[in-house]
Amino acid sequence: MVGRPFKPLRRQIKVPVWADVALRLSAALALVFAVVLIHWLDRDGLRDTVDGHISFLDVVYFTMISITTTGFGDIAPVSDRSRMIEAVIVTPIRIMVLFIFVGTAYNFVIKRSWENWRMRKIQQRLTGHIVVLGFGISGSQAVHELIERGTAPGRIVVMDGDPDRLEEAEAMGCNVIEGDASRDETLRAVRIDRAATVLVSAGRDDTSILIVLTVRHLAPKVPINVVVRAEDNENLARQAGADTVINPVRFTGLLLAGSAEGTHVSDYIADLASASGRVQLIERPASAADIGRSLSDLADGARGLRIVRQGREIGFWEDEAAAIEAGDVLVAIQPTPDAKTAQPSSQ
Repeated sequence: MVGRPFKPLRRQIKVPVWADVALRLSAALALVFAVVLIHWLDRDGLRDTVDGHISFLDVVYFTMISITTTGFGDIAPVSDRSRMIEAVIVTPIRIMVLFIFVGTAYNFVIKRSWENWRMRKIQQRLTGHIVVLGFGISGSQAVHELIERGTAPGRIVVMDGDPDRLEEAEAMGCNVIEGDASRDETLRAVRIDRAATVLVSAGRDDTSILIVLTVRHLAPKVPINVVVRAEDNENLARQAGADTVINPVRFTGLLLAGSAEGTHVSDYIADLASASGRVQLIERPASAADIGRSLSDLADGARGLRIVRQGREIGFWEDEAAAIEAGDVLVAIQPTPDAKTAQPSSQ
């Protein structure tokens, strides 16, 4: 991510555009009709300088030029009651009608033009960001955890079809866009090909796999992580292009199995997976200072567990773990910042 933190990409209104326009026009017409009725009931207080007769057409004409503040002067209120009605009733209605039309012009011309321009500017700065497709239980938890681990909310873009979920994500400081994550257009809008990683959690396995296929088509090199709940769909997700497939049901089973061996095992597994614990499981590329060292002697003091070398996994007990090479990816355990700074309690 480069440049300043960006604002929400796009927020759609809760009613369709045509319905919003229809509601505004209906309100304006209702107000105009009310003024016509008022003028017709009080037509004796009006004077027509042309023929001296006030017809219904004259009332409609006078209402329109009065509301639009044109005021040709050929028809005018002459009685005290008519002038009071113009001042106390018609003038506020005139202001309301003007606000409706000005507000409509602002929302559908000025505001949308501004938001489109702003969105283009935002898109130009989108790079190295994290795209979260689906903000349900798993997606929202993932975003919470990312922020806990120090990821700036401005680096996270959340896409979902539910405006209420997007409000929650926006309140966390994330950038949001309402849309269908399986469509090319919406994925291009968040510059999916420039993302650092993509997290997919659509709530349904078939939808998640379709999203993975679409993302992989648009971004062949971007890492994709997806949540699936059925074991049979794990291979399908990998074939669709997912780099990491997470099955929450299986993970829950691991915690339960660990608890059968002792409460401390499951506690430690949960501790590893959370940024709020004392230790954290991390993955990072080997640094220049790591090259030549053994996996048990990392430069930053972390406890090395595994080396991923050209797609092959090497455990800390294997001979090849004695020397880290350039291009290796390391999986290690390190204490969280809070655990490093915590002082032992006095006895």
